[in-house]
Amino acid sequence: MTLTGTAAGVPYVALPPAVPSADTPLVVAWHLLDPPRSEQAMAAALPLNGLNAWRVYLGLPMTGARSLPGGPDELMKLVMEDAVLNLFEPLTRQAAEEFPAALADLRAQLGTTGPLSLLGGSIGSMTALRVLTGSGLAVDRVALVSPAVQLGTLVDANSRRFGMPYTWTEQSRAAADRLDFVARAAEIDRPLLMVVGEEDEKDAFRDPAERLWAALPAGASLVTVPGLGHALAEEPGIDAAPQTAHAAQVDSILTDWLSR
Repeated sequence: MTLTGTAAGVPYVALPPAVPSADTPLVVAWHLLDPPRSEQAMAAALPLNGLNAWRVYLGLPMTGARSLPGGPDELMKLVMEDAVLNLFEPLTRQAAEEFPAALADLRAQLGTTGPLSLLGGSIGSMTALRVLTGSGLAVDRVALVSPAVQLGTLVDANSRRFGMPYTWTEQSRAAADRLDFVARAAEIDRPLLMVVGEEDEKDAFRDPAERLWAALPAGASLVTVPGLGHALAEEPGIDAAPQTAHAAQVDSILTDWLSR
């Protein structure tokens, strides 16, 4: 059974445990901007069916049901104008700021006060880390897939890849510093797992994940999945779709680690 709804205005898809109880653990996930790029698609790609927990997939701002009036074209225009100040910073900030109220509403709707774990994919991983380091909420553990953990490095890598240099300003550099979780590794005090695709972009994603792992205390985990790129689903990645072989591998890794 799949549940859909909104929690404090945030759209979600929820997958229940086999036998819900008041202390059932809760895993909250945020999707990617690549496939899966919606809460429905994320739930289908990484359902974590072997996990005895509520699994809740939240829709990110400016995507899905909360897309801008002009749709993807308007979002792309904003990204072209300033990817840092028009997308990465405001999207992750809003998602993190709205989460405490959404969490309280979710707990009331689902009837659980169990421990909270966070899961994020790509930009969703930045959201998860913003929640972990800034919300003051009690978090049991955090799992990141195709993680984006160092915004300045990501933007510069994309600039080289697409041949479109990004012009840094004092404001955008400050935003990138807030989203540099390698530099902020000392603030990450919960068990952390990162699952990285062997075929993902080295400069943008794989190397920063390696640096974060090296900066974290013993107990942090980094797993590389052979053949996996950045996306976890096929295009267009908006609706629920059959789980890919690589996503099934990631799902198994996450389920095992979150079950501990």
